[in-house]
Amino acid sequence: MAYGYITRLSKNVVREHVRYNNRYGIAIAADIYKAKDLDETKKYPALIVGAPYGGVKEQGPCVYANELAQRGFVVLTFDQVFMGESGGEPRNISSPELFTESFSAAVDYLGVKVPYVDRERIGVIGICGSGGFALSAAQTDTRIKAVATASMYDMSDVRGRIGGNMEALEAEKNHLSVQRWADFENGTPEYIPSFPEEPYADGEMPLTGTVTDEWNTFYATERGFHPNARGGFTTTSNMAFTNFRLLDFIAEISPRPILFVMGDKAHSKFFSENAYAAAAEPKELYVVEDAEHIDLYDRTDRIPFDKLERFFKENLK
Repeated sequence: MAYGYITRLSKNVVREHVRYNNRYGIAIAADIYKAKDLDETKKYPALIVGAPYGGVKEQGPCVYANELAQRGFVVLTFDQVFMGESGGEPRNISSPELFTESFSAAVDYLGVKVPYVDRERIGVIGICGSGGFALSAAQTDTRIKAVATASMYDMSDVRGRIGGNMEALEAEKNHLSVQRWADFENGTPEYIPSFPEEPYADGEMPLTGTVTDEWNTFYATERGFHPNARGGFTTTSNMAFTNFRLLDFIAEISPRPILFVMGDKAHSKFFSENAYAAAAEPKELYVVEDAEHIDLYDRTDRIPFDKLERFFKENLK
């Protein structure tokens, strides 16, 4: 069975597939969404939507783009390098620098190649792990005029995720260091997918009583499954994240505004709360009631599109 976009494209929206290179020469596969009746002789604000960590443009980003294109924005979604339809070998490598760079590469493309985009009115939305990468890009790329995150994860907060357990961190460093020898000897890096090759049927999903159940509810079922998003990255990808902090300069995004969106039931709330505390004004923390982490991936009855529309229209003038 073939799997594609997880939401039906609105009859009022057009989606176009494009490709361009980042500054390292790696090809990035992207989709541009725009209203079907959009007058291309005029200029419009644009949004770049990044997928959850390990996700692809056919999942959460297409839900956001499909809706926001109907609200007057030109929206670009993309596959991260080494992922999906984008270039980069070996596959499934993760890099904090390159994943951050992907947002600036999208700004490059929109500002030069899309004549109906106002290059002075470009914002970004990062879902889950892309929230950290979007903020990291905005720290240095002043062409990004406003940032919103949804269910943000800071993938570089390794120490926070292990609760400051330095013995566990040292053990992980040792494991990753030795794994590099194995990868070199094998000629390819170890990659262990988190999700099955085919989605679980109703009632077949194993339950662990951990946050894994939440990930499986989206990625491993018909709800969000995509064969290009089997979860996780090459094992040694984690090494870079122990030595790279994405958000050390988040206060420097000011005076450009940041909107943090999180669910009141999200296991990931502390990422948004910590980033909000570290950011400078103007900033806002917006809590969605009765919403788990993954609800902000695809649930249109939970994603606060009215709030997002107001935020970007007010700040991309």
